[in-house]
Amino acid sequence: MEKDLTKGSVLKVLLRFSLPYLLSSFLQTFYGMVDLYVIGQYNGAAATSAVSIGSQVMHMLTVVIVGLAMGSTVGLGVAIGSRHTERASRIIGNTVTLFAIGSVTLVVVLLLARNGIITVMSVPAEAISQTKDYLTICFAGIPFITAYNVISCIFRGMGDSKSPMYFVGVACVLNIILDFLLIGGFQMGAAGAAYGTVVSQAASVAFALIFLIKKHDKVGVQLAKADFRPERAVFSDILKVGVPVACQDGFIQISFLVITMIANQRGVDVAASVGIVEKIISFLFLVPSAMLSSVSAIAAQNRGANQHERARKTLWYAILVSVSFGLVCFVLCQLVPEQFVGMFSNEDIVRELGGQYLRSYSFDCVMAGIHFCFSGFFCAYGLSGFSFAHNLTSVLLVRIPGAYLATKLFPDNLFPMGMAAPAGSALSAVICVVLFLAFRKKFGFAGEFRNRKNK
Repeated sequence: MEKDLTKGSVLKVLLRFSLPYLLSSFLQTFYGMVDLYVIGQYNGAAATSAVSIGSQVMHMLTVVIVGLAMGSTVGLGVAIGSRHTERASRIIGNTVTLFAIGSVTLVVVLLLARNGIITVMSVPAEAISQTKDYLTICFAGIPFITAYNVISCIFRGMGDSKSPMYFVGVACVLNIILDFLLIGGFQMGAAGAAYGTVVSQAASVAFALIFLIKKHDKVGVQLAKADFRPERAVFSDILKVGVPVACQDGFIQISFLVITMIANQRGVDVAASVGIVEKIISFLFLVPSAMLSSVSAIAAQNRGANQHERARKTLWYAILVSVSFGLVCFVLCQLVPEQFVGMFSNEDIVRELGGQYLRSYSFDCVMAGIHFCFSGFFCAYGLSGFSFAHNLTSVLLVRIPGAYLATKLFPDNLFPMGMAAPAGSALSAVICVVLFLAFRKKFGFAGEFRNRKNK
């Protein structure tokens, strides 16, 4: 349902928009962590590795899909901020058409490539069979995963972050029930986790469609058949923002996968430890991720309304919230890292190795909050290429080479390997600040900076 994000207290607008998004992300990540928890209770390290590796591949695909859909979120925000409802309708219709075609194509490609993916990922021999089962089932369910995330991005582009929270709530409850039923009750292992994920996402999409049908008069944008007809200009506008974001997120996830590959080559215990910590970190990153999406949606509407000062304030408040939360997470991970890892594994060696990795990796919760917020802001102004540039630089110069060198120099300790991610984020944060200052005219702040300089 359409919401105006261009009025009222900037901090209140940010918190009201981001909290439902945060809860949605929490629920989505929570039931992913439940997969890992339940599989760890009923199965050994092989099944745990299969789910952690498989879910990491699926997470990469999901963030790429969400990144592409960011073009729709920003386009809708600008259209609604400038009160161009017909333009908003065309963006929604073309988004549905574009992603429907893309998801079906993706299913075919990924099913053909699954064996190659398993080989490239250096999956431990003990986990190959279950990893293949997990990926096969999840790849087949990609249209449902795509539909859920695209519908959510459309709602957020219209300023509504609450409705997607209800959709994911349905998926969360059902996924938890199915996990205990299929993994615990029917002893289906990694395949049970995959079926639970796909079925719950399908149910969430069904609920979203029912919601749209019954509440269509309150959505705020009226759709006609013509809006679903592909238009090159609309496709171009969506992809112009979405492709750089998708590439940016994709490269980050590839760096995670490369790190996972490095860990996999060190044995199943290290693979399980790294996989568990990646899940924990993905949970801790919920606040920075929520800020990224919130800044992009709110700043886009304010850009459309020509209120650049509100857009800038949204960025600063988001950074403040993200960094504050990151500091709390960092302190907790220094105090009880093994206990966090122990929630997902009963094996002492996995807890010890995972604790080492989490203790250093957790500093990224602070650093990532800065460049995440800048990335959302850049996207709102149609400069998603900036986000792509700083993340690519970080991945190629720091994250991947840093993890590789740490493995070679410190083969018996995962702490140095965990430092690669926060070091990469620190570089990204510096680049973001430089870009923001260098292109301040683009963001409508040149006058303010000149006034400050003259004082």
